[in-house]
Amino acid sequence: MFTCSRLLRHSFCTTSSSTNCCKPWLFIGLGNPGEKYRGTRHNVGFDMIDAFAQSLDISMASNHFKSLFGEGMVGGTPVLLAKPQTYMNLSGESTGPLAAYYKLPLNRVIVMFDDMDLPCGVLRVQPKGGHGRHKGLMSVIYHFRGNREFARLRIGIGRPPGQMDPRAFLLQKFNASARERIDDALQEGVDVLKTLLTKGLTECASSTNTDQKYKHLRLQTLPV
Repeated sequence: MFTCSRLLRHSFCTTSSSTNCCKPWLFIGLGNPGEKYRGTRHNVGFDMIDAFAQSLDISMASNHFKSLFGEGMVGGTPVLLAKPQTYMNLSGESTGPLAAYYKLPLNRVIVMFDDMDLPCGVLRVQPKGGHGRHKGLMSVIYHFRGNREFARLRIGIGRPPGQMDPRAFLLQKFNASARERIDDALQEGVDVLKTLLTKGLTECASSTNTDQKYKHLRLQTLPV
């Protein structure tokens, strides 16, 4: 495991003809800091970072550019992990400076966040895209100077039941059955991220989205 950010910065390729293989990936999970929000639907991005960090015994105890931060190696590829502590709607205040500090092109960044447009427990990998009205993602795009050319790991949380206010839904904790689906999805997400690091984004997105298509059909009618 790498413990020195300076070493990771010097691991970058230095010529324009070099491939991306020696450049770090920056993994960003979106959420809200503090015990009050732990385990809520809006914090599954944080949960995904924690699950990945735990799988590799990466400490997330450092504070770096307004985020809880960790770093490690997977198959020879450096990986940087960040959980912005700015509250969700200001996530870009952390992510923009982090990417700039490590001089990362946005095709080496993946952002993980909750998505009400997917059934609870379903994952989707996208190489790029919009914000889908997600305020955390809006902030990230703003602080990337409007550039949307970064990957996303969308983590389905389902839609609020009945006429429930979506904002209240996001800040609720999962019930037991939905929590089980999310925990399973987080473990699947760990494998997805390791595939990304070892085989690249294109193959990762293709294999993940094919597998998750059938899960989507199975889970789309279950209550959240």
